[in-house]
Amino acid sequence: MEISQPEITDIEQHWQGIWHEAHTFRAERETSKPKYYILEMFPYPSGRIHMGHVRNYTMGDVIARYKRAKGFNVLHPMGWDAFGMPAENAAMEKGIPPPEWTLKNISDMRDQLKPLGLSIDWDRELATCDPAYYGKQQAMFIDMLEEGLIYRRESSVNWDPVDLTVLANEQVIDGKGWRSNAEVEQKMLTQWFFRISQYAEELLSAIDNLDGWPEKVRLMQRNWIGKSEGLEIDFVIAEGDAKLPSSVRVFTTRPDTLYGANGVLLSPDHPVAQAASEVNRSVKEYLVQCQNSGLSEADVETVEKTGVFTGIQVRHPLLPDKILPVWVANYILSEYGTGAVFSCPAHDIRDLDFAHKYHLPVIDVFRPLDDPDHRVNDAAYVPAKSELVFYTAPVTGESVQTGDEAIRAAIQFCVSSGIGKSVTRYRLRDWGISRQRYWGCPIPVLHCDMCGIVPEAKANLPITLPEDVSFDQPGNPLERHSEWRNAVCPRCGGNALRETDTMDTFVDSSWYFARFTSPQSEKPIEMADAEYWMNVDQYVGGIEHAILHLLYSRFFARAMHKTGYLPKKSIEPFDALFTQGMVRHEIYRTRDSRDRPVYHFPEDVVVKGNQAVLKSSGEEVEIVPSAKMAKSKKNVVDPKKLIAQYGADTARWYIISDSPPERDVDWSAAGVEAASRHLKRVLRMVQEAANASYSGSLDADRALRSDTNQAILDVSAGIENFAFNKSVATLYGLTNSISKSEASAEAKRQAWRIMALLMAPITPHLAEEIWQSLGGGGLVVEQPWPVADKTLVSSKFLTLPIQVNGKLRSKVQVERNASEGQIEKVVLEDEAIKRALNGATPKRLIIVKQRIVNVVA
Repeated sequence: MEISQPEITDIEQHWQGIWHEAHTFRAERETSKPKYYILEMFPYPSGRIHMGHVRNYTMGDVIARYKRAKGFNVLHPMGWDAFGMPAENAAMEKGIPPPEWTLKNISDMRDQLKPLGLSIDWDRELATCDPAYYGKQQAMFIDMLEEGLIYRRESSVNWDPVDLTVLANEQVIDGKGWRSNAEVEQKMLTQWFFRISQYAEELLSAIDNLDGWPEKVRLMQRNWIGKSEGLEIDFVIAEGDAKLPSSVRVFTTRPDTLYGANGVLLSPDHPVAQAASEVNRSVKEYLVQCQNSGLSEADVETVEKTGVFTGIQVRHPLLPDKILPVWVANYILSEYGTGAVFSCPAHDIRDLDFAHKYHLPVIDVFRPLDDPDHRVNDAAYVPAKSELVFYTAPVTGESVQTGDEAIRAAIQFCVSSGIGKSVTRYRLRDWGISRQRYWGCPIPVLHCDMCGIVPEAKANLPITLPEDVSFDQPGNPLERHSEWRNAVCPRCGGNALRETDTMDTFVDSSWYFARFTSPQSEKPIEMADAEYWMNVDQYVGGIEHAILHLLYSRFFARAMHKTGYLPKKSIEPFDALFTQGMVRHEIYRTRDSRDRPVYHFPEDVVVKGNQAVLKSSGEEVEIVPSAKMAKSKKNVVDPKKLIAQYGADTARWYIISDSPPERDVDWSAAGVEAASRHLKRVLRMVQEAANASYSGSLDADRALRSDTNQAILDVSAGIENFAFNKSVATLYGLTNSISKSEASAEAKRQAWRIMALLMAPITPHLAEEIWQSLGGGGLVVEQPWPVADKTLVSSKFLTLPIQVNGKLRSKVQVERNASEGQIEKVVLEDEAIKRALNGATPKRLIIVKQRIVNVVA
């Protein structure tokens, strides 16, 4: 009996309707139950969901449904990160008002997501562009401003003189605005900032306690905060204009290389560089060139190193008779240290490139122990700081030592000699949140001639965006909206002007997780709800958000605690984090008459083995290896079409079955077909078993019960350890066991009922159908998770807990009499252990026979 697609669609719609009518997934405080808060990073409403969304939300839903079955009171909400530039672009290009464009996209994407059968509490849905949300954000802004967590100052920005807007470094392409193609200028603008830098040490040290986070993400956060311990030292100006300061202060993390200095390099906006430009035409011209480059920190690694001699010379602090030139260089950033460094080309790759370009001397400071005659030529010698080297010019006299030892000794020597100061610096800079655009949260302050900058009265919140704005001119339309701008000062009652900058959208996403705990409250957060629901027990999202979003959220949680909105326990809001891999697909392309690539959607191509042709014409198609799905390359699969063709359960089953969830998955049409055939086979087998009456042997019944109970253990372990593909593999295996078993009809029906419970987190609609077909009471979603009877599990297997450096990280199934070598192989292939080791090779494995394994990393 073949099951048709309409039948599958009817089944899924039927059960979704029942869940909806019963408010099955509504989350309410229930102190008699342990809570579990599962959250996927909320999407931007672009208008269409993609397979990355399907993978992300299916993973979260598997966890949510599993935890609900395990007896937890589950909070699983959904929202929309709804402010931002794409809506303004649509307004300018298509004449659609940003609110209309955004709200239509939200509606479309909600309609696309709901057929997946996600166990989401849609009553808690929020959108950051809703005044009910951003008005609460404005209230917190005012409180944080009063607490001194927010301030305003002038800052250098990339300015597009045509679009009249600030550009991020990423929006500057070859020195020009990404949209206007105008030459970008550097401009000083007054901006609003969060004082995140004052939390640098706290944010850094707390990373060590984020045990539920991937190590690669923790490392990225550490590097972004960028703690540097080093030396500030003054290079006294020996020759230069009388208006200059007496010295240039340099920060260095490698004072052990001072004897290798061949000059001092300044960032283009360093005060000494600016002063030099007033008297040196070459410097002035070079600074203009730098202003138009819009270099980001990532760019300086790859850009050609250029500079200009300022005409200024300084004395070497350790060799007062030695005079060094002062240059301005494009790869020195004002954000790093003091904006001035000494150049040591022998031991810095960028400095060596610069020295070669301008024919500057290269002075060795240390050499490899096994190569004392080593000389730097084309490659700088940059050993690890822990490596022993031979110092040709030691600051403190020791010839053979590690870099770490030499650095500490050099700092101590310079401090004790009175020529330097030991300092700790951070790469982290205060968070600039001002955006000169319309579609964002208005900053709730006014500018009064009498009172200066005044926070808006909370009684007047939310400050909503005007709807009657025009994008027919460049720049921020709020600047031109006099009715909206003109306001009354809440302090003196006089005339005032509203702030026209809106907030960076990272602010919107830095607290939404907390708002979900009480989304209808008139307060930003209800403390009782935050106390119950926070923290987020499991956060799921892409690695692309591993730095800024997570760092800003960690800071914002601290700021919310300081202003009374979150409990102390929630200053680290995410207890566990999982970053899923991308969904990839082969790219199909032909060439047009001018040899330009023409891309084709997968559904327009017939693939046989390593060859492909267009369905429409039979023209041969080039197959490009899999890459991240992208509309521009047309290597995308439309989830809506996929669900219409195969059903939501097939999409869910396939997307988590093909590879470990932290890895990229290569999409396979054949894999989807196989998943669909399997699920239809399961449903046919259940329907056949529902009214069967055959008897079987007791041994066969016992063997099937053993396989079923083993499956309970294995599926549970797979879900607990984010090894969903292993859970799916177990369910495939159990299906085959039931199919081949000679057990009685009742034993098989019992196995199928357990199968329904085990499938419920992954294929919830099919699970409900199986449960009902076999006379199960109530809904599957209301049933407790099955508990394995370990006395029925084959005695030849046992479960071993695995610790990494003393912390439980996983459990594995091994044969009771497995050798240590076999156990070691199983342990090191376990995905949870791989994640914990993060690529490192363990020092040793301590195996306590039939009890536990401890991995020492």
